[in-house]
Amino acid sequence: MLINENARISDVVFYEGGKQVDYDRSAITVASGTAASAVGQVLGIVTASGKFTQLAPAASDGSQVAAGVLIAGAFTTALSADATAVAVVRGPAILKSTGLVWTSGMTGTQITAAIAQLQAIGIVTRTAYGV
Repeated sequence: MLINENARISDVVFYEGGKQVDYDRSAITVASGTAASAVGQVLGIVTASGKFTQLAPAASDGSQVAAGVLIAGAFTTALSADATAVAVVRGPAILKSTGLVWTSGMTGTQITAAIAQLQAIGIVTRTAYGV
């Protein structure tokens, strides 16, 4: 029998630092109309509203800059209203590159740029421990 499970935080997070529990995580507001997302989805912030949405490299509203990674509160349909979720939004944190979920249609160049944007806020990615 085949069992399909949704992604878990452990599929995304290698390490989170900080002296306080959950320093790297924040409750965030995800904007209504955001497409279906899963744990590991890379997010951007709409500057005007301060709300998160899927990373949108072609946008010019702020959501073109990677600003966090969804780790809880994933949703399976487009949101009809704003929703609360949990995301890693600052470092020090090390995330599994294989656990990140990219917006459909993103190119390799856009993904590389997004990884650099995450690094700028202290979130680094690795394929394995120490790599």
